[in-house]
Amino acid sequence: MRILVVGAGATGGYFGARLALAGRDVTFLVRPRRAEVLRRRGLRITGLGTEEVLDPRWVTADRLDGTYDLVLLTVKATALGPALDDLAPAVGRDTVIVPVLNGLAHLDALAGRFGAGRVFGGVAKVLTTLNGEGDIVRLAPPATLTLGETGGGTTPRTDRIGALLGGVPGMETELSADVLGAMWAKWALIVTVSSVNLLGRGTVGEVVAVPGGVRLGPAVLAEAAAVADAAGHPLRAEHRAATAALVTEDGSPLTTSLYRDVVAGVHSEAEHLFGDLAARARTLGVSTPLLDLATLQLRVAESQVTPRQQVLSVPSAATGTSPGRTP
Repeated sequence: MRILVVGAGATGGYFGARLALAGRDVTFLVRPRRAEVLRRRGLRITGLGTEEVLDPRWVTADRLDGTYDLVLLTVKATALGPALDDLAPAVGRDTVIVPVLNGLAHLDALAGRFGAGRVFGGVAKVLTTLNGEGDIVRLAPPATLTLGETGGGTTPRTDRIGALLGGVPGMETELSADVLGAMWAKWALIVTVSSVNLLGRGTVGEVVAVPGGVRLGPAVLAEAAAVADAAGHPLRAEHRAATAALVTEDGSPLTTSLYRDVVAGVHSEAEHLFGDLAARARTLGVSTPLLDLATLQLRVAESQVTPRQQVLSVPSAATGTSPGRTP
């Protein structure tokens, strides 16, 4: 089966490399600038005391030919629109698209463009980043892809995709009968940590260290959990406990990539993660005052991004400060 990995950054590059090294038929769909890095250096994975170099098969959108059995979509939400245009020629009658973006809004965009029957839900958990050379740096061992039918349950094609992605050293693949529940759990985690960073203007540890700061994270989590519950995907007790522990940890240096984008003055996934959640909360009749305040701050920050700031910040975005598909 032919696999197209859209994006060769910290997330797509890692999982795609693992699959290619395990003998899967993998092609990366990349933009010209990333193609130049791959041409010069190959796809390099370092960290945790190891280094691997892969000479990957890659293609730019203008040279994409033929359809693929599986498309693994790993771009950020800010690049979703162009990515859909780029990957369109790769989608055939039986193609399955597995997006691992955070949030849920992209599912509607994909279904509207390619048909809901071609779209799986997906969650990536991996601690990787890009360094200044464009290499992938692994920061911690976990690397898991969770995927499944958005309608729930398991099907023969779920099993086929699971077999294709399973048994690969350096990554785990989990088939979920409730992948939307898994996506809601990660969404709640990201908006909770991001809200602590945004409203507290600092790391989790800095917020927790001041009087009253330790109560902020659990309060935001309660709002996010209420929205998930009203949407029919209540957070499991272990997910709530794990998120609560993250946002109340003394001395934690934790920040999200969204918060780091705001600090850097570049466009973030504000609407995809916060605007969409706020809209769903209103539709469901759930009160979310803290999430609404964080959404307002993000929208103000978005309005202040200038084209010059965005261009000047592009090189620094590859310096390795933003772990891929982590909170």
